[in-house]
Amino acid sequence: MNAADTAWVLVSSALVLFMTPGLALFYGGLVRSKNVLGTIMHSFILIGLVSVLWALFGYSLAFGPDIGTLIGGLDYVGLAGVGMDEVNSPAANLPHLAFMIFQCMFAVITPALITGAFAERLKFSSFLIFSTLWLILVYCPMAHWVWGGGWMFKLGALDFAGGAVVHMSSGAAALAAAICCGKRQDFGRSPIIPHNLPMTLLGTGILWFGWFGFNAGSALAANGAAANAFVTTHMATCAAMLGWIAVEWLHNGKPTTLGAASGALAGMVAITPAAGFVTPMPALVIGLIAGAVCYGGVLMKSRLGYDDSLDVVGIHGLGGTWGALATGLFASINAKGLFYGNPGQLWIQFVSVAATWVFCFAMSYILFKLVDALFGLRVSPESEQRGLDVSEHSEAGYQW
Repeated sequence: MNAADTAWVLVSSALVLFMTPGLALFYGGLVRSKNVLGTIMHSFILIGLVSVLWALFGYSLAFGPDIGTLIGGLDYVGLAGVGMDEVNSPAANLPHLAFMIFQCMFAVITPALITGAFAERLKFSSFLIFSTLWLILVYCPMAHWVWGGGWMFKLGALDFAGGAVVHMSSGAAALAAAICCGKRQDFGRSPIIPHNLPMTLLGTGILWFGWFGFNAGSALAANGAAANAFVTTHMATCAAMLGWIAVEWLHNGKPTTLGAASGALAGMVAITPAAGFVTPMPALVIGLIAGAVCYGGVLMKSRLGYDDSLDVVGIHGLGGTWGALATGLFASINAKGLFYGNPGQLWIQFVSVAATWVFCFAMSYILFKLVDALFGLRVSPESEQRGLDVSEHSEAGYQW
């Protein structure tokens, strides 16, 4: 074990945990005031729910001994054999518990990302049931495939910190959610505008801060790889903010604070799979293109007619997809991409992208339909009109 590496990974775990309350504020500011607490609650409650599920059996399914390249075994159920030393740890320089809790924070935030797609209309009880099933049947297999020795890992797919495991999986699930849950009552009939953009900007800042633990922490060591991932993360985020604003300014005539926040988030998403494999200058290119691509992705929902409330598909789905493919183009550290003489890597990335979208969308669609058939997905029209804060939680976010 290495003391410096352990300290960095524990700090990174705390940073990634902080991202989920940051996401709660980001999403909370984007909905109408009558739904602010219900939206924040989606993210906040998942810290508790997912952490408990992860300790009981989620970690074992994701990182237990490989079974047929598809899922982990049950050796670590109840964290059996996951101790304070490096025995059985996937990272030999870390205590097994440090690696486990770092991965736990990734498991927490991923289903929280999906909640932006069905904000303002889903029953809280159905949300909890879906999230439980999704963690077990979608997230854990994806984590095993990419990081736990599964088939994508063996294929050679590059995903430094979660382009497929976190962002494409949640983006595909968000698309399924928008289709299965239907549109909000007021969608397309009257303006649905964010009620508190300062809250969203605060959430963006917290996400940016936490993302250094998300990406640089994925080096699993306090070393040059962590420093490189830290720098590439920051540079891509800055470039994507500028890219989004430039396209928005040309398209709408005005640069907006929401555009700046969304662009920054698009850059964080896109650099996630590439952070440890590219150098700073390619990271700028990845971020710049991500800003434009994700802006287009957000416009796409109005043309296709689905109601992805907070643009999870356009930012996380498309941003993660671009980042994974860009890794196959620009990788030059510990792997080579197309521009460094290895066109085969781009093909591997494409296969992993396609498999992620198909598996995560299909499974999410099935789970939403199952929950809808057994428990119902949406609140009543009257409850939706009153707002989820009152109808689902008997609270109000603001006292006027």
